[in-house]
Amino acid sequence: MNVLAFDIETVPDVASGRRLLALDGLGDAEVAQIMRQRQQQASGTEMMRHHLNRIVAVAVVLRAGDRFRVWALGDAESSERELVERFFDGIERYSPNLVSWNGSGFDLPVLHYRAMLHGVSAPRYWESGDDDQGFRWNNYLNRFHARHTDLMDVLAGYQPRAFARLDEIAQMLGFPGKLGMDGSGVWDAFVAGEIERIRAYCEVDALNTFLLHLRYELVRGRLSRDGYERECDVVRDVLGADARGHLAEFLQAWTRS
Repeated sequence: MNVLAFDIETVPDVASGRRLLALDGLGDAEVAQIMRQRQQQASGTEMMRHHLNRIVAVAVVLRAGDRFRVWALGDAESSERELVERFFDGIERYSPNLVSWNGSGFDLPVLHYRAMLHGVSAPRYWESGDDDQGFRWNNYLNRFHARHTDLMDVLAGYQPRAFARLDEIAQMLGFPGKLGMDGSGVWDAFVAGEIERIRAYCEVDALNTFLLHLRYELVRGRLSRDGYERECDVVRDVLGADARGHLAEFLQAWTRS
């Protein structure tokens, strides 16, 4: 079974905000500030509505056969369209079981809207059984199917009052959690041109999500205790051989815990 844990990072879509709010002539920073202010007034939070988020990083953790890999798609110069294309291309190639934390509530709806904006084709992802009967009973779009497991949703019993933050659950279980920054710092990092920092942060979130997936597989009996420890060792070995500083920091924090 191929497993793909994923996470996205976003900033306000100032191009759409400028168009929808008739803010021609204003700079990106001014448009973003107005968008956040209006969202705060409307909902009590500055978090943009799904369709007004621009994706600036997508990170994935792939477990396919004997392979384990963690990486941010594309590079620091990649356009949003390329990031969205690469994500859905991975689904076309591997047909993986997707794993996320709040992916049903945020990441996937944002990816849907951005795919619509850029005209990104993703037939395997949108398959619901018309061309592949195997997808009639198990596809990416049905909430209760296994091709996408939103761990936050499942563990909360689909009750919003029971939702929890990825960082808190990861640390509670002895995993590193977030390192160096959190989602509130993405816009400032983006404005400062620190795309690689955002990509690293996104990889850390995807790693935490994958480790929570392993624990979930343990508690529901899909992994034995020995199997769980072996999978964790695979992750440790790969991180230990990786020269990227944020992954070394992640491994050190995990070891200390």
